Amino acid sequence: MIYLDYTSTTPVRDEVLKSFIETTKNFWGNPSSLYKFGVISDNLLNMARDQMRHLIDAKKYEVIFTGSATEASNLAIKGIAYENRKRGKHLITTVVEHPSVYHTFEKLKDEGFEVTFLDVEKDGRINLETLKKTIRKDTILVSMMYVNNEIGSIMPIKEVGEILKHHHKICFHVDVVQALGKIPVRLKEMNVDLATISAHKIYGLKGSGALFFRKGIKLTPQQIGGTQEFNLRAGTVDVPSAVALAKAMRLALEDIEDNYHYVMKLNRRMRDILSKYDEIIINSNAEHSSPFIINCSLKGIKGETFVRAFEQRDIYFSTKSACSSKVVSPSRVLKAIGLDDDLAMNEVRFSLSHLTTNKEIDTFEEVLHDVINELN
Repeated sequence: MIYLDYTSTTPVRDEVLKSFIETTKNFWGNPSSLYKFGVISDNLLNMARDQMRHLIDAKKYEVIFTGSATEASNLAIKGIAYENRKRGKHLITTVVEHPSVYHTFEKLKDEGFEVTFLDVEKDGRINLETLKKTIRKDTILVSMMYVNNEIGSIMPIKEVGEILKHHHKICFHVDVVQALGKIPVRLKEMNVDLATISAHKIYGLKGSGALFFRKGIKLTPQQIGGTQEFNLRAGTVDVPSAVALAKAMRLALEDIEDNYHYVMKLNRRMRDILSKYDEIIINSNAEHSSPFIINCSLKGIKGETFVRAFEQRDIYFSTKSACSSKVVSPSRVLKAIGLDDDLAMNEVRFSLSHLTTNKEIDTFEEVLHDVINELN
């Protein structure tokens, strides 16, 4: 099998799975219990938080363990919106956000909040001057992703953070799911107030995520019950998943620079291969995109047909974001960067990893030639 869909999910590292199993077997006490066996679990939980804070320069942040990045983003966005609605109801995000963010803002709009969805340039990035003009006295939240999961565009997060630090009443939430483990993520330097991460995008377990939020920030809880997780997420905390997430983060950041340069070489090679065909248009901007993602549109070929043809050869990649892959409509992200309905409908996304080999790219190149000829 040749797997080129690492943006959708990643295989679990052996070390991560081992830490999960060992913690599950040996430290299964309830971390909320007062007796020693429960306290040991609580200590493991806090050690995981400390390690995660250290890894992304988040000393002055709290960490809430969640069941996914989607849950973490919902808690961040709704938590800020509901907690601060008396100060203002204006929220800012972008038109190219992940569905977990985009649809949350749509829901808040239905509830009476005023939401500005910032347009993007052809490279998939926002215009900073437009952001400045959009900020109002009643703006309470700005939320955007660091790396777009569909086209790989990298938002100017540090520059946005610089702008917002002069507006003390505005909270800044960033979805760093596709950035973590691939490009540097340093929350303090980025002037970020809240950040969402996911375990299964960094060779960890599915059903595991976290929300980092700056100490002192108040959120309205979205899950009511007990007092776990700073009174913000009721329910017994999954200690083994938390420990495994911390391990996944540490391992993902160990060789981040070497992995980046390796994948960059693969990206250039893939672009050279794809550029040989008139039927393929590369949408991911070479200068301002993550090398781990290459999004393309197909001319005269259905995206699903293209993917199925490769599947028959045991090569796997996506037609679009996995969260939207079963939605039969033009890509909202590709429409936002100026593509017409036909090109926005027939997209494919290749995503690379340090696990991708040059031999796999050799095979892909051979199969691509055959598939293009067959489909034509």
